[in-house]
Amino acid sequence: MTTSAKGTALITGASSGIGAIYADRLARQDFDLILVARNRDRLNAHAKRLSEETGRSVETIAADLTDSADLARVESRLRSDTGITTLVNNAGVGATAPLLGSDIDKMAEMISINVSALTRLTYAAVPGFIARGGGAIINIASIVAVGPEILNGVYGGSKAFVLAFSQSLRHELKDKNVKIQVVLPGATATDFWELAGTPVKHLPTAIVMRADDMVDAALAGFEQGEFVTIPSLPDAADWEAYEAARQKLLPNLSRSAPAARYKPNVAA
Repeated sequence: MTTSAKGTALITGASSGIGAIYADRLARQDFDLILVARNRDRLNAHAKRLSEETGRSVETIAADLTDSADLARVESRLRSDTGITTLVNNAGVGATAPLLGSDIDKMAEMISINVSALTRLTYAAVPGFIARGGGAIINIASIVAVGPEILNGVYGGSKAFVLAFSQSLRHELKDKNVKIQVVLPGATATDFWELAGTPVKHLPTAIVMRADDMVDAALAGFEQGEFVTIPSLPDAADWEAYEAARQKLLPNLSRSAPAARYKPNVAA
């Protein structure tokens, strides 16, 4: 095996579902890989198959990103490995139960992996990317980032964080040659739904996308230079209009005086 000219992609949640497909696609695009997931046996089996099929170097790190020591090991690798050019923050969990039907400890664990781990891994990767003249971060969010009422509110809130965090990263790193993409999938046919509490077979087939199709669309969006990729959105102009409305709000969100409609009604 030779070192890839494209460098190494570190992918979290890479033993199954969306993360495993990202690993397959990036290996076939001639990236070397570092795959991170909790299930050591499944991770190693996937890595062995990919290495044999593509000839790329595929390493594994068995880690639970809700465990501080495991997370620190992945952070350390991101800081020290100068060959890493791409970070795919895919690991995450979801929930479909309403707020009052949810276990608060499970919600806290969700925040730990969807928000805290993603943030720490990004902070570990970015300084090296800047020092080496560039890199890429792909953050997997969800359509609930803009529609939090669709599913569990903590899940929606965690993915809204991923979108907002990505927006800030893009702004802050715009002149550093660090490419940021945030992907907002809709319902995707993976074991995510079973773990979240609603098996995918219970969803209308018209709203469920095959995982292969989702990842291929996301990577096409990446190649096209998109910042936000919503694989199922028919017309990109709809997102552009949404973003234009947000930008229109910004200049008026902080002013020295309250809006006229909030002036006290003083009786004569």
